Amino acid sequence: MDLLDKIQSLVPVKDSLIQNLIGIEKESLRVSEDGSISQEPHPEAYGSPLTNPAITTDFSEALIELVTEPFDSADKALNELAKIQHFVHHHLTPGERFWPASMPCILRGHTNIPIAQYGSSNLGIMKTVYRRGLANRYGSVMQAISGIHFNYSFSLDFLQAYRDLMSPDMSLRSFIDYHYMGLARNVMRYGWIIPYLFGASASVCKSFMKDYHEHDLEEFDDNTFYLPYATSLRMGDIGYQNSQEEEKGVKANYNSLHNYVHSLRAAMQTSCKDFEEIGLKKDGEYQQLNTNILQIANEYYASVRPKPLLHGMDRPLRALTNNGIGYIEIRSLDVNPLISLGIDKPQIQFLEVFLLFCLLQDSAAISTSEQFDIDNNDNLVAHKGRQSGLMLTNNGKEVLLQDWGKEIFVGVTDCSKLLTKEHQKSVQKMLSRINNPDLTPSAMILEEMRQTESGFFEYIDKLSHQNRELYRSKSIDKDYFDALEELAISSHQEQLKMEAKDVLSFDEFIEEYFAVDG
Repeated sequence: MDLLDKIQSLVPVKDSLIQNLIGIEKESLRVSEDGSISQEPHPEAYGSPLTNPAITTDFSEALIELVTEPFDSADKALNELAKIQHFVHHHLTPGERFWPASMPCILRGHTNIPIAQYGSSNLGIMKTVYRRGLANRYGSVMQAISGIHFNYSFSLDFLQAYRDLMSPDMSLRSFIDYHYMGLARNVMRYGWIIPYLFGASASVCKSFMKDYHEHDLEEFDDNTFYLPYATSLRMGDIGYQNSQEEEKGVKANYNSLHNYVHSLRAAMQTSCKDFEEIGLKKDGEYQQLNTNILQIANEYYASVRPKPLLHGMDRPLRALTNNGIGYIEIRSLDVNPLISLGIDKPQIQFLEVFLLFCLLQDSAAISTSEQFDIDNNDNLVAHKGRQSGLMLTNNGKEVLLQDWGKEIFVGVTDCSKLLTKEHQKSVQKMLSRINNPDLTPSAMILEEMRQTESGFFEYIDKLSHQNRELYRSKSIDKDYFDALEELAISSHQEQLKMEAKDVLSFDEFIEEYFAVDG
């Protein structure tokens, strides 16, 4: 059945798509008055980063992560994100502000990036040791990059109707896992379109590049490097990457859920010579969780991940195997400095339709040669996606980016008819960026930097001050602030309970944790 036939057959159940769930995770660096990474601890008012579901930290004590609950509309998810963002601005340490871009600035070396702390419980220590391992393996500077993760799940009613249409004899659980993995493969195939449309990191502070002895970036001004046609340097060679992928042969296999789990588990159980040289402990202190290619599954960076719904101390891979895929996580979104929240409604609505397209579009297994092309396409778009005449590789053939983009948009536009008129308008708005690269955030930011003769730091610094003033002037939603304050207090109490309950030594805890599976 082709895509149009599927869409036509699903029209009677399209109302079930309004029950789809959206969750947003947004990372932001706290910075000091001079724009350098804050050395202050995670503010007490934010609660415990170990146990507060709404406000936590990523790699660094200064890299805050705001997490919304799953909601059934872009408006609700953005409203929740705005309230949490207002709360954390309101409770910022005096003199601090949030850096509203993915790429950090004024880095004084890796020692100036404080690793996140989670208290004295075994789980808390484990989270810190994992991050220390990341620093020892890849360096801290790369870990100071921030992004937005977009979490999405289709309603069970819709998935059941799709199952009844496509494979009525298949169990719903097997059908969901099979088609979510197909969706993930299609996100990998067509996913270059996300940094093209939404990339917002075409320039970077020179201080970020201090440890990079070789790079192809050009000088924008005395303090800024850039690439004239880049979309997302965060997604390119200098951004997130697993340096072990090519050298150690680590590549998650998305061709089935079983293969995905097996490939990550193998990497978590295979020792790595380079990491053995770091050592497990130094002067009695853990330097990493283990010397394997991956310490835990989350260490594997990917632009899209199938995720399980976790409860308590569930291990992600075991939960995927036992309970199946609960939702899909898109990890290739830059924080957009032009928007106070870093993401907006048309972007979310496009992503909803794009994921529907990736679900309904046929999705063959990814061969080794196609994986090579996918990686190459991603890198080309990150570094020069707006360059006129840029060629990508689709099905082994070279194709003009604009031509392939328009072809993808035909399918996305067709899928938008199963959603609202507003979704359809958002898709058409994004299509204009395929036809005119100057409308993309990466192009607009570079143009504003040129017009105002501002380097990366100066431009983003000004926006960070504007955001701080915006949130200072906002009237407080007392009910919501009260709820977040209660959550913060209860999270501190929960952390203390966890610390009091521990009976195992950390050595015993780690041994047991990995014995039970990652």
